Amino acid sequence: MGQPVPEHWSDDEQVALVRGILARIGDKWSVAIICSLGQRPRRFNESRRDVTGITQRQLTSTLRTLERDGIVSRTVFPSTPPAVEYALTEVGEDLERVVYALAAWADDHADTIGTARVRYDGEADT
Repeated sequence: MGQPVPEHWSDDEQVALVRGILARIGDKWSVAIICSLGQRPRRFNESRRDVTGITQRQLTSTLRTLERDGIVSRTVFPSTPPAVEYALTEVGEDLERVVYALAAWADDHADTIGTARVRYDGEADT
């Protein structure tokens, strides 16, 4: 299991931390970056090309946050200009498995959910 929460944390602090983590890993850019880096480590511009629609600013921000959370590692190679590579950490790889399991669940239930939406929207119109 994970690291124990510091004893001085209140239940409210723990709940806030977990909600923040779920918000971070549940946003579309984090999921896309995790899936991209799950294939192999990438340099910044490789990630930018791989994650369609993301801006340079958003990619920078999301990578920094994922690095801060220990999900992504950043390695600087001594070259001119310096080369920077991003990769999933062990925690990130574990999260990647969860993301793919969730995607598989969505794929398995897409027809059922689509049918339910059509039925709901039809009832809402009446």
